[in-house]
Formats: sequence, C-alpha cells, structure tokens
Amino acid sequence: MMTNLFSVFDPTSSLLSLPLNWLSTFLGIMFLPMLYWAMPSRWSLLWSLVTSTLHKEFKTLLGASHVGTTLTFVSLFSLVVFNNFLGLLPYVFTSTSHLAMTLALALPLWIAFMLFGWINHTQHMFAHLVPQGTPGALMPFMVLIETISNVIRPGTLAVRLAANMIAGHLLLTLLGSTGPSLSTALVSMLIIGQILLLILEAAVAVIQSYVFAVLSTLYASEVT
Repeated sequence: MMTNLFSVFDPTSSLLSLPLNWLSTFLGIMFLPMLYWAMPSRWSLLWSLVTSTLHKEFKTLLGASHVGTTLTFVSLFSLVVFNNFLGLLPYVFTSTSHLAMTLALALPLWIAFMLFGWINHTQHMFAHLVPQGTPGALMPFMVLIETISNVIRPGTLAVRLAANMIAGHLLLTLLGSTGPSLSTALVSMLIIGQILLLILEAAVAVIQSYVFAVLSTLYASEVT
C-alpha cells in the first residue's frame, strides 16, 4: 500500500528492492540478444529501421566528419526509450523519472562537449558567446546570457525528461486511485480514459527519448 502519492517513485522502499530497482535500468539489454542474434523478425526489422533513420538524422546534424559519433546518440536514445517503455509496465521501476538517472546521462555528455570544444576549438567557443551583429554595448550582457544558457543545459535536459515521466505516471496513479469509490458506469469510463492515457504515455516515452537524443546531438554539433 502506498504511504503517499510519490512513493511509487521511491527506489528505497526496502533494502532488497533498492539494488533491484536500479538494476532494472539495464532490463532493456535483455531484449537485444533476441533482436540481433535470433532469426530476423518484424520487430528486429522495425528496430533496425528506427536506428538507421536516427543514424542518418544525427549524421546530418553532426556533419560528415563525425559520423562515428552517431553511435553514441543512437545508443543513448535506445537506453532512454527502453527505460521509458518499461516504466509503463506494472511494478517496474521507472529510473528515468529520477534526476539521479537523467542527470547522470546529461551531465557527463555536456562536460565532455565543453572540454572538447574549449581545448580544440577555443576561438570558436569564444565567438559562440557573442552572436554575429550584436551591438558593442550589449556584448557583456550577451556573454552573460549565453554562459548561463550553456551552464543550465544539462539541468534542462535532465529535468525535462524526468518531469514528463513523473507527470504521466502521477496522472495515471491519481485516476486509478479513484476507482474504488466510483459506480460501475463511471469505472468503465475510467478504464477507457486510462487506456487512452497509457497510449499517450507511450507516445510521450518515444518523443522524450527522441528530444533527449536530438538535443544532445545539437549540443555536440555546436562545439565542432
């Protein structure tokens, strides 16, 4: 029984469940051998089509000289989308609804981009702080604004993903908790509403994974 509304996101409900909850982050890897080593199926062909489409798009964003880097962002998309989808299943811990998980993905990537850019393309990074055509009087303010927007990027990436996952799960939990107090006719309407919300959450799971990977790719393209 839940002690409060947010206990569904608590990974420390017991000493046994704590390591098992975070290990469920890698549950999606269990599907990969079936997809890549078994006989070709519709699911494996669909996944190959998705990854090849993402590879082409990320290659366009990064440029021809950084084609190999697309593997990193396709893998990032795969990890996030697997965890988002698994979180929709009953009694499966949603690791992407925690800042500890989303920030652990976004922050190292951002630090790597910044170190690579400032070490290898120092002049380009300085020029990026002042957009072309900025009046001289506004240059100090533009440097400050661009610096702040750069620093908060990993935070916005992490919060966007976690907040979207939490919002959908809370809405499903709130609606589900009202079921015992409703009449039979209202319960049937509630079930239909829950199914529609679940479909919406599945779409949000894919969209947020795509947004997370594309924004990470755009941040990488700015430092090259």
